[in-house]
Amino acid sequence: MRECLSIHIGQAGSQIGNACWELFCLEHGIKPDGLISSEVNNESVASFDSFFSETSSGKYIPRTLFIDLEPIVIDEIRTGQYRQLFHPDQLISGKEDAANNFARGHYTVGKEFLDPVLDKIRKLVDQCSGLQGFLIFNSFGGGTGSGFSSLLMEKLSAEYSKKSKLEFAVYPSPKISSSVVEPYNSILTTHSTMEHADCVFMVDNEAMYDICSRNLNVDRPTFTNINRLIAQVFSSLTASLRFGGSLNVDLIEFQTNLVPFPSIHFPIASYSPIISADKAFHENYSVADITKAVFEPSNQMVKCDPRNGHYMSCCLLYRGDIPCKDISATLATMKTRRTIKFVDWSPTGFKVGLNYQPPTVVPGSDIAKVPRAACMLSNTTVIKEAWSRLDYKFDLLYAKRAFVHWYVGEGMEESEFGEAREGLAQLEKDYEEIENEVEDLDNNNNEEY
Repeated sequence: MRECLSIHIGQAGSQIGNACWELFCLEHGIKPDGLISSEVNNESVASFDSFFSETSSGKYIPRTLFIDLEPIVIDEIRTGQYRQLFHPDQLISGKEDAANNFARGHYTVGKEFLDPVLDKIRKLVDQCSGLQGFLIFNSFGGGTGSGFSSLLMEKLSAEYSKKSKLEFAVYPSPKISSSVVEPYNSILTTHSTMEHADCVFMVDNEAMYDICSRNLNVDRPTFTNINRLIAQVFSSLTASLRFGGSLNVDLIEFQTNLVPFPSIHFPIASYSPIISADKAFHENYSVADITKAVFEPSNQMVKCDPRNGHYMSCCLLYRGDIPCKDISATLATMKTRRTIKFVDWSPTGFKVGLNYQPPTVVPGSDIAKVPRAACMLSNTTVIKEAWSRLDYKFDLLYAKRAFVHWYVGEGMEESEFGEAREGLAQLEKDYEEIENEVEDLDNNNNEEY
């Protein structure tokens, strides 16, 4: 078996987790009480052992853990529609919030919380016959999402060093911010997880708001709208582990194909078609159209324009009724487009996954049901724009040592700020070096002609 453990940390991680498991249950025909629907065939049941475990009573329980240092968000799950789906031990909440403070999540409140969480993870791992890896959902800006996530990742690296650790992170938006100290938390957690996470897929709320309002005609998008969109991306990523297809993609294949150098492991996600039900019947869903759409900046889930950078690698995950020859023809066309620029040392560039299961939608959601969809994970040099924005905000705050006393008061050394900032500067430099190499080669080629 190829089991995966999903760990949802903090408010953002838990709410995304809620949307993901709601979608998975619909895809597999599992009812909110964990029992299987009578219409589901045996083939489908055999395929989802990687994400669900069966109990002696015939119930299916998600292989997951929800963790938050405060009880409010986890209590919503305990009393929500899917309260019977999760084992009570899988919902772990504390009494005291991390208060948007990395140091509280990492050093004081979070540290007391660590041992019970690791015990629960060990129990879940023991139930697996061939654990493939961990999927960690969190936000970079929150206290629990940044502080406790980095503490847990350190422990997971020590105990399960050979297993894949993929992170789905809500990245700080350029203009919208949920807390003042977001730059501090984000840079501290990025620095500490840089060596522990194998791959970090990033989305930002501002890009998601824009997609919801533009493509789905939602005037005032809520986190429910955004989380259901993220759930579709996550579902496409893991579809190969749960359903049959002609080109399956494992967790380890993502990092092998997307990460050219250890530190350059921050791909951007994009998804297509994202379309409202009233437009659905007037659109063409050809393979060429959905592939072009995932390369459009308007469908990228992080605010940056990929036309300003170079792609190092792309992973295209198709699902639904898609012939292989259409994919080959479309990719050949895409390679000739001037807006899609690859680095010279990556001649093939594309990793393709193909799954026969079409996307499912949650009843009452804004996204229309479509026969086929594409999800792209792209490792591009343009992500340095996002790091530069974050570093700039950090520098403004740290120049005045604003809010630093809250972190130092929780037992954190002030020197950690400087170390984390240096780590991010090095990351920016790594991306710049790749970009400069490409520009130098372009200039040399122009001179030869």
